[in-house]
Amino acid sequence: MTLDTINRATVDRIIRVDHAGEYGANRIYAGQMAVLGRTSVGPVIQKMWDQEKEHLRKFSELMVALRVRPTALMPFWNVMGFALGAGTALLGREGAMACTVAVEESISHHYNNQIRTLMEEGPEKYEELLQVIKKFRDEELEHHDTGLEHDAELAPAYTLLKRAIQAGCSAAIYLSERF
Repeated sequence: MTLDTINRATVDRIIRVDHAGEYGANRIYAGQMAVLGRTSVGPVIQKMWDQEKEHLRKFSELMVALRVRPTALMPFWNVMGFALGAGTALLGREGAMACTVAVEESISHHYNNQIRTLMEEGPEKYEELLQVIKKFRDEELEHHDTGLEHDAELAPAYTLLKRAIQAGCSAAIYLSERF
């Protein structure tokens, strides 16, 4: 992928929002680990967090390579991500896993939309970016399934909690693409 063959606006938007999303995910898992890190679910959360750290590292590299500015909302996502992770973890492991299910379902859907966009513009131009997004989408789906396997649906007010978190994800995506 070279700077002169790509649609800059599309790539800037994708890299900016994905970097912000992976940063937010890292902060969510940091909040969950602060509350549940020494419990039986701690290693499960740590494993997912380690993958998110790799996602963030890759999008940070792409930001530099493609000269994309980060979202101006990073300080806000720092606080909100940690608060969401810690807050849902205070509901217990089920609450933390409900958060994981909600976020990862939203992000997987978001990544699928990006894959469609890039495929429509020309898969050969975006081969590397498509591979990255597909790999990360698949890992997000694994996190989603892990959340379900660890009793996410037993969280208090699961459906309401999930919908509220997903509404927040939609707002975060919208804002991070633009600012």
